[in-house]
Parts: sequence; structure tokens; C-alpha cells
Amino acid sequence: MNKLVIVESPSKSKTIKQYLGEDYEVLSSKGHIRDLSISNVGGLGLDIENNFTPKYDVIKNKEKTVKELKKAAKKAEEVYLATDPDREGEAISWHLKEILEAKDKPMYRVIFNEVTKSAVQEAFNNPRSIDYHLVSSQETRRILDRIIGFKLSKLLQNKIKSKSAGRVQSAALKILVDREIEIEAFNSEEYWRVKAIFDAFDAELSNIDRKKAKLNNEDETDALLATLTKTFTVDSVKKRNRKRSPKPPFTTSSLQQEASNRLNFSGQKTMMIAQKLYEGIDIGKETVGLITYMRTDSTRLSGTFIAPAKQKIYNDYGENYVGGKNIKAVSKNSQDAHEAIRPTNITRSPESIKSQLNRDEYRLYKMIYARAIASLMRPAELQSTTVNLKNENTRFKARAQELQFDGYLKAYGDYEKIDTTKLPSLEEGTSLTANSFEKSQHFTQPPARYTEARLIKEMEELGIGRPSTYSQTVSTLKTRKYVAIEDKKFIPTEQGRLTIEKLQAFFAKIISVDYTAKMENVLDEIAHDKAEQSTIVSDFYHTFIPMVEKANAEMEKTAPKTTGESCPKCGKPMVYRESRYGTFEACSGFPECKYIKQDETPKTPEDDLEKTEILCPKCKKGHIVERVAKRGKNKGNHFYACDNFPKCKHILSGKPTKAHCPKCNDLLVEDDNGAIICDDQKNCGYKKDQA
Repeated sequence: MNKLVIVESPSKSKTIKQYLGEDYEVLSSKGHIRDLSISNVGGLGLDIENNFTPKYDVIKNKEKTVKELKKAAKKAEEVYLATDPDREGEAISWHLKEILEAKDKPMYRVIFNEVTKSAVQEAFNNPRSIDYHLVSSQETRRILDRIIGFKLSKLLQNKIKSKSAGRVQSAALKILVDREIEIEAFNSEEYWRVKAIFDAFDAELSNIDRKKAKLNNEDETDALLATLTKTFTVDSVKKRNRKRSPKPPFTTSSLQQEASNRLNFSGQKTMMIAQKLYEGIDIGKETVGLITYMRTDSTRLSGTFIAPAKQKIYNDYGENYVGGKNIKAVSKNSQDAHEAIRPTNITRSPESIKSQLNRDEYRLYKMIYARAIASLMRPAELQSTTVNLKNENTRFKARAQELQFDGYLKAYGDYEKIDTTKLPSLEEGTSLTANSFEKSQHFTQPPARYTEARLIKEMEELGIGRPSTYSQTVSTLKTRKYVAIEDKKFIPTEQGRLTIEKLQAFFAKIISVDYTAKMENVLDEIAHDKAEQSTIVSDFYHTFIPMVEKANAEMEKTAPKTTGESCPKCGKPMVYRESRYGTFEACSGFPECKYIKQDETPKTPEDDLEKTEILCPKCKKGHIVERVAKRGKNKGNHFYACDNFPKCKHILSGKPTKAHCPKCNDLLVEDDNGAIICDDQKNCGYKKDQA
């Protein structure tokens, strides 16, 4: 029997093919095959008069892929849709079913959380039908994001030259802008600390006249020091035993945070590597997925993993290190559709496959492996000691903590450290003599700016977006130049702040954190058949469109900055304008006067080569450079190509982004419309959802 299996990723199709028999043909859709049309009212792809019915078109450059899938489906006796195990994957399977023209044949949906032989075969032994509630939830998300993205982006581009806006993107930007405003409004206050220096330890001033010590300036500090002697009495010695429990295994959010903090990976890089580890790595004579599905907000582990993992802990570390029950999913918005991120096989240690992985793959896999193991181990045990010392009307405090039992740190110690210190053995009533006193000036600090890891954590805690959207959202803020990065911290740019200022003035309800989180809950309700798609879309549309109309009428258009020169053709002021190739000077009288100032600096042939540090994705030897077309219909246009010409004649599909396609690992580029797409549109066709 000829059976057709369709997956999203070409690399996953290779892995799965080896697990199924000769009766199966495994092909890839290379991601989404259809998207909302840009026809109908406002380019939304919605029939507003007919209950907001969506209209779909095959994605540009996907026609060949669709044709091949249709041809294979006609030959097959059964069709299995094995796209990713989440709402987006469910929606892709539905699109495939709608377009394959094979409704007369059995068509099954199969899902697996890990790309291993046992998991794949189990999924094919237990297929199900498409879950249309999940499809409806994803479709609603896409429709809402299209309405907001198209309407707001067009408005902002026209009024203030901002490139885009979005339900999640703008809420995340508002978090950064609000923090920056908070920092600017912060008033720093002076305070002083005093330490008593002993031979074996230091003690810090904690109380004055039985109240918390507060020294506002150096005069107050000196006045206090003048009243103290170097003789102290031990007032109390308190010891306390406590435990530090291991953190749960990784979710998408916590993986991105930890990879940022420990490995210095961006969220986008983390997800790209995790995708490859999930879809399959060549290990010896087989290709196998090393980790479970990397888009999840659950901390649950399956019993099939827990039992052998605990046995390994017992074998490697001893009975005392084996922990209790695994932590369950605790996120209030958790879908818990599948497990936490974990190794697919506990016997496949990082060291045993290090030679088959590149450096970054090894580092990420090692951390995922260690975290999963550590989550099933006993807590670390510590003893903390607090010593209170009397001196006149003051109290000084010395603290220390010692590690009594390392517990889970035995496996996770490379990523989590515990500072330990010791105090000498002291008894109450004992007299001690300090060697000296030390005073130091300090100032209260404003709240810290967000790092990428902290922003992702904040988005998760506030319920903004889903695991699969975090890295994409952060990447968009960078690409749109709404934020700058300094010391790994986000600083909103002038354009970013202007964007939020205008959105706040006209769309405060829509871009608020509360509204965005509430919408995620509504999407969950649709997925569980507790809310109806058309009602949600209709209510939103009829609330949102009047806001857009009001903003179009009332939002002030930002005038371009003048250069200080006059147009040599018409005499009107020259202004700075932006294109996707950068800033240029042009006449403010456009379109009546189309004068553009040309660069008058004499050029050499090398000047036409704007070099990048990006390796050519085709020949892997040359680097990408920016060129200007010298002839033909594209004369004067900029394009990007390999500098190894004529040996390599590769030309990119758009402007390079330095990021890589999550589907095929080729280079991601920005096309003429500002969309992020895979450079290999012929074979992959991946397009990031920007709207």
C-alpha cells in the first residue's frame, strides 16, 4: 500500500523516512503553504460582510511544492499529516487537507513529541482526525494579528515612518519604553554603609537604637563612628538548615532565558539550534531527534523518561541523589499539550555524541540534558549562620552559608553556583575586637533595563504571546530599530518611543499588556470550544476600526528633518528620508519635485561593494556584499551577492539578516516588502509571519 506522509521540515522528513517501511513516502510542506489573501477590504483577506470568512491564497513561491504534494496525494491510498504538535502545526495540517484534493481518501493526523523510532511508530499506530478547535484558535490569532498588523503598520508608516506594529510586538515594546521612563524619573538617593573588619570575617552595621540603620551622608556616618569602640560582644548566633530545590525541566521560555544567561545565545539562535536537535542529528548510522518538541510551556515529564532517568541518577551518583516526584505544569496559561524539553534518550549523554555535534549544538544539548536530570534529583542542603554583634547602641551582623549536601548541583553545577562562606566558631557573650572600621558611600539605583532573557521572562509572566513567539518578537524589535542594545540591555530608540507614544494616545486599550494577555486566554477558550471565532473577530473588528479611523484623522504627521540646504531645482528645503537601503537627502517638494542628492564623492569599483561578515550560503567560501546594478531594468537598484564572483554567482533573495531559517537552516533575508523570508525560496519557501 502506498502511504503519503507530509511533515513541515525537509530535515524531519529524512529522519522519519528511516523509521517507516517502504510503503511510506515522506514529503515536506516546507512550512506554511497558504496564508490569508491580501485581497478583499483593506487587504485583510476577510469577507467582512459574510461573517468575516477568511480567504486563503497559496504562498508565493510555494506553487511548485503544492503541485508536488497534490501529485503524490493522488497516487497515495492513505495520507498522514504529521506537522508539528502545536496549534500552528494543526493549522498547517488543515490547510494541507483543504488543498490536496484527496478528500476521497483516508486522511489522518499524527502527532509525536519526539522524533524517535518508538514515538513515531506509536503515533502512526494511533492516528486521529484534525482538531478543528485548535485550527480555529490559530486561525483567529492569525486574523487578529493581520487586522492589527496591516492597519496599524500602514497608519504608522504614513504618519511617523515607523515600520510595523502588532498585538504582541507593541505590547513588548511598551514594557521596554515604560521601564525607560521609570529609569529617567528615578531620583537617586545617597546612603552610607559601615563595616567592622575582624581577622576572619567582616560584620555590617544593621541597627542603630534597635531600628534599621540609615545613614544619609558622610557627616552622619562619621558622627556614629566616633561613638563606637573596637570591642564587640556576640549577642546571638543563629544556625538554620534550608534546602534549595532543583528547577523544573526546560520550557521554551526558560530555555531561551538560560541559554541567554549561560551560553550568551539570542532567543532566535537558541530556537534554531533546538529545532535541529529536535528534528534529527546524524548519530552513527542513524538520524535521530535528540530532544523533545521545543515549543512548550509545560514542565511535565513522562513516566517513560522518569524511570530510566532516576536509574541513571542512582547508577552515576548514588541512592542519596535520587529525588522525588517531577514538578507538574504550573503556568496559569500553560497549554500543557506535551512534555517539557528533555533528552529523548537518557543513555545518550552529551559526551557520548559530542563528536557528532557542532560546538553550539553540544552546549545547548548538554544544558538541556543536565537540567532534565537535575530536576529529578534531591535538593541541595545548606546551613546558614547569622551572628549578631553588639557595640554601644548599635548592632552589626555577619552571615555565612555552607553547603552540606550538593544534591542536584552534582548534575547542574556548571550552570548554577552557590556562594559559600565560613564563620569561626562563636558563642554568645564572647568579646571580640575589631581591627578597624570601613565606611563606604552608595546611591540607590534605578530599576534595571531588560536583557533579552529578562524580557522573555516578563512576557511569559504577564501572559503576552506564546512560547513560539518570544524570540520572533524580540528579533522584530531589533530589526525594526525600535530598540538599541547596550551591555546586553535593551534601550528604546527615539523611533521606538515615538511609536509607543502614538499608539498609547490612540490605541491604549489594544496595545496594553492586560489586553494582550486577555486575548491569549480568549484564544485558549476557542481551542477548548468555549468561545466562537466569528464572534471574537467581529467584536474586535468593530471596536478597533473606529480607533484606526480616529487616528487617521487626528494623529499628527511627523515632518521629515531638514538638512539645512535648499533644493537646487525648486528652492524648497532639502530633507532626510529613509529607504530600506538607508538615509538619503531629497527635496521636501516631492512628488512635484523629485530631486535626490547624489553622493558626489568619486567612487572606485570597491566602493560598490558594501561588505558584510556573512558567509555565502551557497559556496561557503565567499562573503556577501552589497552591489548596485549597472544595467538592465534593475539599473541603480541595490542587491546582495557573493564576492567570490565569477566562481560563485549566487544572488540573495533580499537583504541578509544574519539569522538562519528555522526550517532548513539557510540564510534569512528581508524582501522588498520588509518580510523575513528564507533565501532558498525555491526549495524551502519559509516566510516569517510579520503581520
